[in-house]
Amino acid sequence: MVEGYARASAAPGAPMLGRAPSFVRGIAGLTGWRRLGLAWLAGALGALAMPPYGILPALIVSLTVAVWLMDGAAADRPALRRLWPCFLIGWAWGFGYLTAGLWWLGQAFLVEADEFLWALPLGVIGLPFGLGLFYGAGFGAAGLLWRRGPARIAALAVGVGAAEWLRGHLFTGFPWNTLGMALAQNLWLVQWAAEIGLYGLTVLAILICAAPATLATGSHPRSRFGPSAAAAIVLAGMALFGAERLGPPDPVVAGVRLRLVQPNLPQDAKFRPENRADIVDRYIELSQRPVEAGDPEPTHIVWPESAFPFLIQRDPDALAKVAAGLKPGQHLVTGAARAEEPLPGERLRYFNAILVIGPDGVISDSYDKVHLVPFGEYLPGPLDAALRALGLRQFVAVPGGFSAGTLAAQRILAVPGLPPVAATICYEAIFPGAILPAGHAAPSARPAGLILNVTNDAWFGDTPGPRQHLAQARLRAVEEGLPMVRDANTGISAVIDPHGRIVAQTPLDKETWLDADLPARIVGGTLYGRFGDGAFVLMLAACLIGAVTGRRI
Repeated sequence: MVEGYARASAAPGAPMLGRAPSFVRGIAGLTGWRRLGLAWLAGALGALAMPPYGILPALIVSLTVAVWLMDGAAADRPALRRLWPCFLIGWAWGFGYLTAGLWWLGQAFLVEADEFLWALPLGVIGLPFGLGLFYGAGFGAAGLLWRRGPARIAALAVGVGAAEWLRGHLFTGFPWNTLGMALAQNLWLVQWAAEIGLYGLTVLAILICAAPATLATGSHPRSRFGPSAAAAIVLAGMALFGAERLGPPDPVVAGVRLRLVQPNLPQDAKFRPENRADIVDRYIELSQRPVEAGDPEPTHIVWPESAFPFLIQRDPDALAKVAAGLKPGQHLVTGAARAEEPLPGERLRYFNAILVIGPDGVISDSYDKVHLVPFGEYLPGPLDAALRALGLRQFVAVPGGFSAGTLAAQRILAVPGLPPVAATICYEAIFPGAILPAGHAAPSARPAGLILNVTNDAWFGDTPGPRQHLAQARLRAVEEGLPMVRDANTGISAVIDPHGRIVAQTPLDKETWLDADLPARIVGGTLYGRFGDGAFVLMLAACLIGAVTGRRI
């Protein structure tokens, strides 16, 4: 071990590291598989900062080690010669981070193991392996800007911050466990999402968590201690701002009482068309459970995504039974598959939808899911024919897969007695800036009063997945300044106020219901709601200037 450290002290990273301790020089001096192995482990450790664990120091250690590995790869090399080794470090770091953070996806392949078990490695290993390329690109871009001193922390924020944005947008986007979530779990810190959004929080998370790397590598007291001191001041300032912004509990909307029904239906043979009568009866029975003494009767019933294993719009008897289960004045908002009558020569098209059903049994409005899950709800176009020729299908057994609602048709859902509803289905709630339809912020538009998210997390069992999903949905409420009403088949169902406070929630994997008032929206909205990722772009630009002009100290 001593000999290894001695060799590391003569490694290319030595000038970059100044008077760094021997263990830091040892990390920077790693090459080949040892370097990539440590990068993978550091990334995996960083996943502990995500829900449900929320251990922020884990991301601090993770990014600190990443900076030291980058020091060894970038030092004393021309910019272009840094690109490949820095890319590999970033890819390995991202591979580890996503493997440790998304392992629970494997649970979905076990629901119908006879058909999908073979693909489990593709979901648990293949997806993190591929998405790790975004981090590789981010680290590679940072390597081009890498230089001695605190400026390299800004370089990392530029490269990885931009990579996280790209991960959330390219190839349909998958912004799950974006690094900003490390700051979004604390109720005080998350208030900044109303100003800068998830990607702005991501830039801050990288700057704050990577700053301690300079404690062991700076050659001047200002460069050694300055970044960590600045990070501590920023964290304290964020907390003070958040505490001030929270204030008293949000008021509630008069005349609205919600009942969220959580049937806890398993994702197995019980959820089949032949069991339709029992399933509908189960929903109705939970919807009609008596209220607590002194509580008002629910005005609106909410059922989760894909509530029925059949097309209720084409089943008059089931629709009539549902309507008969509603009390006068009550309305049902439910997830359901919806079919659209085909034109001559076309096949029947199916949509993952939300339906609004009144006590007269009439479907008064609907919303079709726009952002479908690749391989879950449809097979991507180039692979569709080839995979179906092999006898494969998407997870949800709908002939031909679901069709996506068009962006032009994405709109606010009209529910009698409720403020305008921004409708989302399943993982649509994880996409920042995509909650409201384009142009909805126009002065002539009636502002949305709540975000509705219906989902079915039964695929993932009692794993971190459902908890991570809830945390990301909560962040949308803070970003937009809107309450979130979230109904999940197996949980976690919740009502969240526009400051991110969970007013009420259900446990996971339990048949139950939840009665709650509807918190009011924030009047005037939020800065993020008006300008989207504008603050994030400005933060990236500031970090780029800092990375390019920062002094070599």
